[in-house]
Amino acid sequence: MPKVTVDGVEIEVPAGVTALQACEMAGKEIPRFCYHERLSVAGNCRMCLIEVSPGPPKPAASCALPVADGMEIKTDSEMVKKARNGVMEFLLINHPLDCPICDQGGECDLQDQAMAYGRDGSRFAEHKRAVKDKHMGPLVKTIMTRCIHCTRCVRFATEIAGVPELGLLGRGEHAEITTYLEKSLDSELSANVIDLCPVGALTSKPYAFVSRPWELTKTESVDVLDAVGAAIRVDGRQTEVLRVLPRLNEDVNEEWLADKSRYACDALSRQRLDRPYVRRDGKLAEAGWDEAFAAIAEKMQDLDGSRIAAIAGDLCDTESMFVLKGLMDTAGSPNIDCRQDGAKLPAVRAGYIMNTGIAELETADVVLLVGTNPRWEAPLVNARLRKAWLQGGAEIAAVGPQIDLTYPCDNLGVGPDMLRAIADGSHPYAESLKNAKRPVVIVGMGALARADGDAVLAASRELAETCNVVRDGWNGFNVLHTAAARVGGLDIGFVPKEGGRDVAGILNAASAGDIDLVYLLGADEIDMSRLGNAFVVYQGHHGDAGALRADVILPGAAYTEKNATYVNTEGRVQLGRQAVQPPGDAREDWTIIRALSGAVGAPLDYVTLGDVRAAMADANSLFDRVDEVVPADWESFGAVGAMDTAPFESSIANYYMTDPISRASETMAECTREFVSAGGERAGTNG
Repeated sequence: MPKVTVDGVEIEVPAGVTALQACEMAGKEIPRFCYHERLSVAGNCRMCLIEVSPGPPKPAASCALPVADGMEIKTDSEMVKKARNGVMEFLLINHPLDCPICDQGGECDLQDQAMAYGRDGSRFAEHKRAVKDKHMGPLVKTIMTRCIHCTRCVRFATEIAGVPELGLLGRGEHAEITTYLEKSLDSELSANVIDLCPVGALTSKPYAFVSRPWELTKTESVDVLDAVGAAIRVDGRQTEVLRVLPRLNEDVNEEWLADKSRYACDALSRQRLDRPYVRRDGKLAEAGWDEAFAAIAEKMQDLDGSRIAAIAGDLCDTESMFVLKGLMDTAGSPNIDCRQDGAKLPAVRAGYIMNTGIAELETADVVLLVGTNPRWEAPLVNARLRKAWLQGGAEIAAVGPQIDLTYPCDNLGVGPDMLRAIADGSHPYAESLKNAKRPVVIVGMGALARADGDAVLAASRELAETCNVVRDGWNGFNVLHTAAARVGGLDIGFVPKEGGRDVAGILNAASAGDIDLVYLLGADEIDMSRLGNAFVVYQGHHGDAGALRADVILPGAAYTEKNATYVNTEGRVQLGRQAVQPPGDAREDWTIIRALSGAVGAPLDYVTLGDVRAAMADANSLFDRVDEVVPADWESFGAVGAMDTAPFESSIANYYMTDPISRASETMAECTREFVSAGGERAGTNG
């Protein structure tokens, strides 16, 4: 390992690192605008200049300079100070002096570094240039006169997002960052360019002029709008969530965030259920908690448990499902299910989690996608797969619809027949999987949420076993979920008991009059018309499909309004934290169910959230291991049988509207109009 001297202190650094990285290892701060550790080196802002010897007698750009043994680096010499001072003066030549009205104020790298490394005046007397603002869609606001041409946004769009729609046109004073044809930036990760922009050239359009950063209360939490469980920071002011930003989590989302997770938060103050309702004379009317509980208790009284059912939705926290399961147990009901899309998921944990892990996906060399579109279902997982292709040359193929995943993907077929062909070795792709060092199979809800889902899952398991996808030290079999609540619900056993009905059975029985009461815990994705004459209790936070059908509505808290546990698609237990108070009379979901249990005469023995979590840990020790991925034992799962020849279809038709929150979002509605309704090219079928 080479030894270098930084400001008189000798350190040993790994071979191949840059001078900038060596300086940071030595504890020295190096200013930069264009350099970013997750993007390729551009070396065009020149702010990271240092003095190096031996070498030419001039400042060197540290971001593009590899270290050499014996190199001496100075970061605070007079030459360096003068050079940085001059670079900052050049950068500000055309920059408008609009910091007081700039949305980036208080969070601006240029502002901070101008204070630290700039000068108090400018020798530039000519007129400043002006650049026309560009249209980048409903999420990214542009003020391109502020742009310093660091090209971070260009490199992100090309390298990470995989949509090379940004570029630098022109030269010198005429250079501009543009989307070429003035079209929207068409990516589910597009808003990350806002975080990357070191000046106020790219800012958040929905958040423009809403607040200043010092007015906000910042709460670290996790995202629930897909099953990835990205680390987020919720910024609120008083009782309102104003924005959601990504946090660094190398194991899950790195430092990126999907657009829906970032921008659907405007719905948290719209179309909310903020008080109980009871249906009287065919119409829902406001009621008190006691009246709502009394109506449910009266209906449950003398009802046999077999005539009661509960369905948990996609955004539910694990505590609320656990307490609801306890309520159903005391009522004697075996009819509970957390798989509202009808996915045929087994009781064996290895058969319903992402065994490889999200971060390890980027090390895969051969990947088979089965009935999934990761670009819509989990954009951050898709970014990992793109990295596997871009950096490791991974060979990626799919069984399912033709889709644009931002990287080459060989479509092998559209239906289950191809799984059989690969599993029995008659298709040449079987050899690719067998010969791979780190093979991966990803099965999505488009393959499992079918009538033959059990057989498809069994065929996928057989493929993984015969093609050596599961081996000592490596488990490449993965299930990609679309619902944040799903893995947690399966971990606590929120599935039908012996003799119980699943979601399809509950709907059939309700239609036939064999079930008299259905408890919907945030479940909005089922066919409400099939509930027949059943008495429906809906507990949730938005007035979506379930609330319209309900006979009693119990207002719950959204994910930003409660302390709760979620388990992501790889089986990682994560804690969401309360950022703001629920509106009106809304309460945390587990407390509502606990209070209801007392009203029906079977009180559950939970007083605090700690009591619920302790009971969850007793039932499943995994809940004691927060932020860990515990490997699952490989066992047999699925039911071998005949599979329908119908092709697999994506489980998501519109990425921007998949749940009660995103459907109530004005920003997501605008994205739908821009990218979906207007016929824009999306990541769905390509023709």
